Amino acid sequence: MLPLSDVNPTRRTPYVTYALIAVNVLVFVSQLGMSPRQLQNVYINDSIVPYLVTHQPFTLDTFFDFIRSMFFHGGWLHLLGNMLYLYIFGDNLEDRFGQVIYLLLYFASGFAAGFAQVAIAPDSTVPLVGASGAIAGVLGGYALLYPGATVRGLVFLGFFSNIVELPALLVLGFWFVAQLFNGVASLGVDTMSGGVAFFAHVGGFIAGIVVTWLFMQIVPQPPPDERREWLYRRYGRF
Repeated sequence: MLPLSDVNPTRRTPYVTYALIAVNVLVFVSQLGMSPRQLQNVYINDSIVPYLVTHQPFTLDTFFDFIRSMFFHGGWLHLLGNMLYLYIFGDNLEDRFGQVIYLLLYFASGFAAGFAQVAIAPDSTVPLVGASGAIAGVLGGYALLYPGATVRGLVFLGFFSNIVELPALLVLGFWFVAQLFNGVASLGVDTMSGGVAFFAHVGGFIAGIVVTWLFMQIVPQPPPDERREWLYRRYGRF
């Protein structure tokens, strides 16, 4: 299923989500002006390389490599797919968390994603790039906060497609299971030429759930019935 939108209105404009999307797009546009050799050098010197992280895990340069990695992308599909998920699901978390805690969840998930992939392949010299891990944390937080929200998406059935509406927990839960299954299936496979860092997605998703759970323990949450009433009241504004 390719998500297209969710039925979960927000009360405030998600400026941080829009800013994250803008920065990702601007960084990618800057990548387009580089030759393949220049881009490879940037990836190696300024992003996560598991082998280097394993040997220098706590340096300031490694810290910034993790942050920079979250804004590099390997192609148009990589970028557009990530930004679509961030656009659909990020606004509601920013609305509920506020800008500071939302950014904390985003970057904490990105760091967790990077370390999860490094732990799985500590000797790999393939750079890890993309916002997927951080956005996976957004998906995890969304699944915990809004499991019953409706997600509209496109389902492909051979040569045909159809738009359906499904609960967010089903859509995001299936996404997580798919990442975990593919990650386990990829264990022991030669990935020296690159590929999808499935365990980064798994690590980011779990980190997003943990940060959201902690937030829910510290900040009192309204009862489910009241939350649904808020949703319908806000939805009626549109």
